[in-house]
Amino acid sequence: MTEPRIADLAAALRDRTHPAVGVWNRLEGRPRTVGFDRALRAEVRDALWMLTRQWQLGEFRGTDAGSPVTATYAISTSTPSRFRPDGGPAEALPADRPLETVAERRPLPFTFGTEPIAYDLRLLLGRRWLKLLAASSVLRPHHFGEQYIERYPVALPDPTADADTARVAHPEDWATLQALAGRRMDGYLLYQHVRTGGHASDGIDGPGHRHRADLDALGTRLVDWFDHLIDQPTGATPQRPDGDATWNPRALEHSFSVSAADPSGGEKVLTAAEYPGGELDWYAFSVASGTTLGGTDPTPSPTPRTVFPAPVRFSGMPLPRWWALEDGRTNFAAVTPDSTDLARLIFLEFALVFSNGWYQLPCDVPAGTLASVRGLAVTDVFGQRRWITPAGKGDDQSWQRWSMFTLSALDAHVPPSAPADDGALLLPPGVPKVATGPALEEVWLVRDENANLVWGIEQTVRRAAGGGRGGDETAAETLAHRRRLHPPPAQDAPRAPIAYAIASPVPENWIPFIPVHVPGDSRTVQLRRAAMPSAVDATPVRPRTALLREGLDAGRGYFINEEEVPQSGTRVTVAFNRTRWRDGRVVVWLAAHRGLGRGERSSGLGFDTLVDTPMVGGQ
Repeated sequence: MTEPRIADLAAALRDRTHPAVGVWNRLEGRPRTVGFDRALRAEVRDALWMLTRQWQLGEFRGTDAGSPVTATYAISTSTPSRFRPDGGPAEALPADRPLETVAERRPLPFTFGTEPIAYDLRLLLGRRWLKLLAASSVLRPHHFGEQYIERYPVALPDPTADADTARVAHPEDWATLQALAGRRMDGYLLYQHVRTGGHASDGIDGPGHRHRADLDALGTRLVDWFDHLIDQPTGATPQRPDGDATWNPRALEHSFSVSAADPSGGEKVLTAAEYPGGELDWYAFSVASGTTLGGTDPTPSPTPRTVFPAPVRFSGMPLPRWWALEDGRTNFAAVTPDSTDLARLIFLEFALVFSNGWYQLPCDVPAGTLASVRGLAVTDVFGQRRWITPAGKGDDQSWQRWSMFTLSALDAHVPPSAPADDGALLLPPGVPKVATGPALEEVWLVRDENANLVWGIEQTVRRAAGGGRGGDETAAETLAHRRRLHPPPAQDAPRAPIAYAIASPVPENWIPFIPVHVPGDSRTVQLRRAAMPSAVDATPVRPRTALLREGLDAGRGYFINEEEVPQSGTRVTVAFNRTRWRDGRVVVWLAAHRGLGRGERSSGLGFDTLVDTPMVGGQ
């Protein structure tokens, strides 16, 4: 049986009177060959149409743009020769060590107040001195070593004295000092005696005139050996006891300046005002106009060089050939910039539209120099020679001024009409790799909004025997030892189910910083180090890190700029660094590094609280 013919197809589709009627919605090709060579040729069927489209889009308009063939430039280089810590005098920049060493080195603490620490270094000096005596054929038969051990002994701390709590609270430190007392020499005492003008033979019985001269010569060798073993700041003065150390405790950063001969004549001073430590590169410096460090180096002469430019290549860039596929690891289609995100839009335009119009020139510059390009001439394929000017030339307010890898001006009050920097770039005299040891000190500066305080949490503190130890464990051991020395008096049985507490306890490795006004300013706030009372006898708890003991042993207060502790907090560590210089010499120094914190913390500090008390006999 055949279906009747549909007279009105449109009405049938509208009313769906014949649901068996199908509608084609997809067409698929069915290839009838096994080869696709011709299809892959992408043959042009209408060349005239493609030519007219090129004319419509303006592709036939000549731009007189030729590819560069050769480039000739002249570059001037000068070596930084002067160094000045922030607030200190200028001095010659040492050339026998990296700039990181001079910029980061800090003094080695051997005492906290009257308490000796760093027994690992003290024993190292003593062992070195005894080896010097044993290596001398003239002094060895006289057995001077026993006298030096008696004169400079490792003192045994008193476990019943509060002043020695830090050395006896930790069982390992206490056992180590017990084993060393009377058997080993505290070499730092001899080192300090000789360094402050004494003689190594002072207080030693028996040596004649010749032996005293030999001992004094060995004492000088010991001081020189240790000074070269670990680099420390030099040039200490009563006004600046830390010498040329660059650490700014108020800003928790290093601050220093270097200078080199300016290619334009004179001296160029570069200042690293906010160097946190770690990797020292060109972007840590700014140009300090109008200052001088007393450099007298001659003005360097430019060195011309001719090179061949090479096109810029990067992952994911558009390739010129028709069937060439870009690297799929870089997906520019996944970049979704906003209409106001100019930086991202400019980046995409460079990467996708003008990627074939950028060239790079090889320019080898020695490390540890201040380099400045004095001129650049490019010759293209048409034989035309063009003089290229820096993109950053012009006034600060010029909209056409644009630059990268240039040094900014340190002074924020430079007038807009001042000319831009000459484009000099500093390659610091550093090293590619620095090995950092375990942290000897680690401090977290965090905000506690509930208590309206900033806390300096000592996460890692120095052990008396050397090395670092967790601040929480050290604080608990110290508190337990002091409670054994000062047991609390017997308390009467509670007479009420609640008791009044003036303040809640806080771990002793939490050092408070309270906000105070800057003198003479009723609006600006700074943070001042304070102290919490001990849970044993209400004596002030002192920090166990040199970072937070700033000025404490000298009777000075310690202030930190309020803006240095953001909501995310700040982390500061102190550790030994080690590297090799160009001549192969090993350089070791103690440095502080600043990093990001881990957010806010709550100490649980509260005042005027009521606490539950257990009643006796169920009362």
